[in-house]
Amino acid sequence: MLKTFQFRCILAALLAATLLSSTAQAADRLNFLFITLDDMNRDSVGAYGAKVPETTPSIDRLAAEGLRFEQGHVTIAICQPTRAVWMTGRYPHNNGALGFNPIKRGIPTLPETLKENGYLTGILGKTEHVVPSRKQAFDYHRDRGEMNNGRSADLYAQFTEEFLQQAKDAQKPFFLMVNTHDPHRPFDNRRPADKRGGGYPAPSRIYQPEEILVPGFLPDLPEIREEIAQYYSSVRRADDVVGRVLAELDKAGYREHTLVMLKSDHGIPVPFAKTNVWRHSTITPWIVRWPGVIEPGSRDTEHLIAGVDLAPTVLDALGIEPMEGVDGRSFLPVLQGKKQADRDVVFTHINTIASGKSYPMRSIQGPRYGFIWNGWSDGKTTFRNESMSGLTWKTMVKASATDPALAERVRHYSFREPFEFYDYQQDPDALHNLIDDPAQQAMIDQYRQEMVRQMTETNDPQLPNLQAAMGK
Repeated sequence: MLKTFQFRCILAALLAATLLSSTAQAADRLNFLFITLDDMNRDSVGAYGAKVPETTPSIDRLAAEGLRFEQGHVTIAICQPTRAVWMTGRYPHNNGALGFNPIKRGIPTLPETLKENGYLTGILGKTEHVVPSRKQAFDYHRDRGEMNNGRSADLYAQFTEEFLQQAKDAQKPFFLMVNTHDPHRPFDNRRPADKRGGGYPAPSRIYQPEEILVPGFLPDLPEIREEIAQYYSSVRRADDVVGRVLAELDKAGYREHTLVMLKSDHGIPVPFAKTNVWRHSTITPWIVRWPGVIEPGSRDTEHLIAGVDLAPTVLDALGIEPMEGVDGRSFLPVLQGKKQADRDVVFTHINTIASGKSYPMRSIQGPRYGFIWNGWSDGKTTFRNESMSGLTWKTMVKASATDPALAERVRHYSFREPFEFYDYQQDPDALHNLIDDPAQQAMIDQYRQEMVRQMTETNDPQLPNLQAAMGK
């Protein structure tokens, strides 16, 4: 009996030691929380200089606790393909998601790689846009239909709490991707005195037209101001979600052991932004918090980073081998406060839009200049996308009947020119195409050569069309 008792005691001690060891290992491994914002312009965020008051208090707090990138871009300014780039580290033509298509079979993804390396993986919202057809990549998933169309901060908080508890119970490190569905259309259209708004929860602040600033690439007309105010109310509701999710992370005790990234998938869903390759289409808020590594309140103005770099960076930070075939490059040294060479341009794309129509565009952007090739522009083909469905485009078209300058803006958006070149330092709203400016030809030639180089190195199938357009 004594020997049996001693054996049981030893066995219990071994099991306890194993349990403590596995718990300690899970605690030692860095977790990853990735928060994405749907269609949020960078200048809508207070930390990035928003002129509208109190738009993003929760995001601003996160920025104050981490690193804010001033030159962070998405690779493609459309919801699903940009997420495919994030999850694969590959350009759209190399991952298969040129538009609203699934990632090609056999291509490794970030959640699958983390799962293979012992992480519990979870996703809230936008499941149809993140590795679609591969739900097995996520151990835990809740779609927008379970969160009041992705608009309920309460439900995001509830499911975040539930997932974090599962990670604790499983004694695993975690990857949780939280995708807000705001401020994507339909915008919150209620006014302070009524209860309209599509049945969605109200944001913590509702904006009125006189409170907001219309983006400089749009005309400041009453109907446009009304729609932009609705957009800002939706921005605030997205921020409400961010605040609640971060509070759950703190409550669960994970703050000090979690790498947090926050990023928008592209710019505001109005003409001249979303589904295009201008600077305000692709430059987005990109904030990283990493306790003990990143100095709170840091700001990086030097390095240009893009969505294609996200997955390689995350795996590098977590100490996991990179996925095969990635086009992006880890910017872990930048997170560690070091300089990194060859971070002076980003290469951005548009291919196929939600309707299935193809509008190939490419852009090379540096810290000051941007060069664009519109492969679809032939003087006859008309551009049409989702961002033209609201009040803004209808108002622009109507007003253009009596405003020659606005008529030219409408024409330009509808038909473009094959090539565009902008000095974003002097012209941040891309109002003046300098492609024919004699003083800019040497710089334009440098950017053309860089575009050819990027397209050649990434095996871009549009390269022959670009070369034909260049007359080469």
